[in-house]
Formats: sequence, structure tokens, C-alpha cells
Amino acid sequence: MTPRTTARRPLLGGTGGLVRLAAAALLVGTMCAQHPHPSFNRVRRMDPLSTLFPNWCFFAPTPARHDFQFYYRTLSEADETSEWVPLEVIVGRRLRQFAWYPERRSEKAVFDLGTEVLRHLDKGFGPAGTLPSYRILCSHLGDVIAASGGAPVKGFQFSLTRNAGYDDSEEPEVLFVSPYTPLRRTPARGVEGVPA
Repeated sequence: MTPRTTARRPLLGGTGGLVRLAAAALLVGTMCAQHPHPSFNRVRRMDPLSTLFPNWCFFAPTPARHDFQFYYRTLSEADETSEWVPLEVIVGRRLRQFAWYPERRSEKAVFDLGTEVLRHLDKGFGPAGTLPSYRILCSHLGDVIAASGGAPVKGFQFSLTRNAGYDDSEEPEVLFVSPYTPLRRTPARGVEGVPA
């Protein structure tokens, strides 16, 4: 019986070596793409669609640590300004919502619309006031006010505050106060309290 000899092949030689080299490059590139430091952005720029170097922070790169709360006040026909009233977006939770909760979309929409407006406020209110997200917020608030059935009002103003949710140790911070917005006389169909 002859002893078996195993010839050592070079680690990076041949087709198998190229595969190992490519796998190592993908592994290092993926690890670099995860790093938050700006110097690693070069790796992400090489793969703009994140197909070669996936970013595992895709769904929540910066998780939300605050809630947005909208408040509004109205201007009556007699030119009297009301107190600030919170816009209740988050409703009480029910047991069925563990399985089916489509109402959550409106809560998420308000958060996303507020974020979109805030992202453009550094350019001034002019550009931010023309955004579709700002117009959607104004339209929704106008519909809610018109459907509330209160005294007739001429218009409204709203503010966007950031708070820490159930954490009472942090004071809410006012991020934005809108200018006066005239109120439409008829609310849109499908708003709560308005027949569809």
C-alpha cells in the first residue's frame, strides 16, 4: 500500500482561488457597507443598488426614538382663536390588532408626512410649503376640523411637536408652526364622520 500524497495547491490559484478571492471581496465589502462612518461611503457608492454589498440597516437605518404629535387651533368667524387641540392619530389598541391592523397606516402616514416636511424646512418655508406632503397634511387637518361639527371656522393653524412618547422625563419640542390656512367649507368624502 502506497502512502497517499496530498499536493498542496496554492490558496488563490486556479478557478477555486478566484472564487475564494471574490467571496472574500464580497464579505469585506459587505462589512464595510455596514459601517456608519462616512469614510466607508465609497464602498456604498460602488454599488448604488446594494446588490453586491447589501446594507442590513435597510429597513431601519435610524430607528425612530420620538413620536410626532400634531396640534391645531382654529380661527372662528368672530376672529377668536381657539386653544391648541391635539390631533389624535394613535387610537387605543385592541386585541384583534395583533393579527389585523390596517388603521396603523394612518399613524405611519402622519409620521412620514411630518418627517418629509421637516426635511425640507432648512431651505425655508417657501419650498416646504409647496411639498405634496405639506398639502396633504393641511387637507387632512381641514377635513378633520370640518367634520368635527363644531362652530363654523374661517381657518386653522397647526404645529408639529416631537415628544418621547410615554417617557415623561423629556419635554416636548415644537419643531414647526404653520401659517394660517383658510378652511374649505366641505370636507372630503371618507374622512371619519363624513359619509363616503
